[in-house]
Amino acid sequence: MTGSAQPAGLTPQPRRPTAADGVVVVDKPAGWTSHDVVARMRRLASTRKVGHAGTLDPMATGVLVVGIGRATRLLTYVVGADKEYVATIRLGVTTTTDDAEGEVLATRDASGVTTADVVAGAAALTGAIQQVPSAVSAIKVDGQRAYARVRAGEDVELAARPVTVSRFDVHQVRPVLTDDGSAVVDVDVTVVVSSGTYVRALARDLGAALGVGGHLTALRRTRVGGYGLDVARSLDELAALPVDAPIDVVSLADSARATFPVRDLTDDEARALSYGQSIGVVQGAPAVTVAAIDAAGRLVALVEERDGKVRPALVFAPA
Repeated sequence: MTGSAQPAGLTPQPRRPTAADGVVVVDKPAGWTSHDVVARMRRLASTRKVGHAGTLDPMATGVLVVGIGRATRLLTYVVGADKEYVATIRLGVTTTTDDAEGEVLATRDASGVTTADVVAGAAALTGAIQQVPSAVSAIKVDGQRAYARVRAGEDVELAARPVTVSRFDVHQVRPVLTDDGSAVVDVDVTVVVSSGTYVRALARDLGAALGVGGHLTALRRTRVGGYGLDVARSLDELAALPVDAPIDVVSLADSARATFPVRDLTDDEARALSYGQSIGVVQGAPAVTVAAIDAAGRLVALVEERDGKVRPALVFAPA
């Protein structure tokens, strides 16, 4: 007998062609970790070079920006973009995790909380504030994640840090009587926050300010920087695409356009940047990281102004 025979009844699974370098905006399902999504995307994109920008808790759904190939180099910048969420906060109940996945610590009668109280409380948490992250966050304490220390039985106290809440809009305030007879209040909100802001900490702090406690019961991320739900696709939708073609991605250039201001390059400027050389400053241009794109519409580099010159920070089209 020569060669190797395919076991009876088994059909070899076709391998999807490797996806191009670019970004895929995934609508993360509830119950999945961000790592789960990356693992699934590695199979769908047929490459291990996949990463994400900004972790979502398993309970949360919505926009998870996934970079493939060279686009993973953009993710550091995307992580720092502002983020928009729609959420539901339950007033009257505090939990160990500041969200619905934790154990209940205390229940208080919230029937006296009015819409005006909630709006005023949200306004006090809007703008530049100092926020103490949830103890079960992924922040490292002496080299170990805070949530790991909490699970090991340690008391973890994290320092407050500056964050910005650009919007904290209250849409609906609903009195609710729970199955055990507790009078709680559910609040539907939209928040726009800077990178590093914990929405469940906002829920906790709103409840604390109103004297009844609070936690997050639902969270959906609707935007990260320039990427919104309008361009997001579910994992099921991506998996249903024909297996003989690579999955579609947002190109490197369009991904950069969604995150940075753009500078259109001359041929000479594109050539210089591709060699890692500097180019001239454009008067009036913003002193921030800029996407440098050539006449063919390709992302050549991310550039920054330093010492009176525009220098490449990351080169994507080397000579």
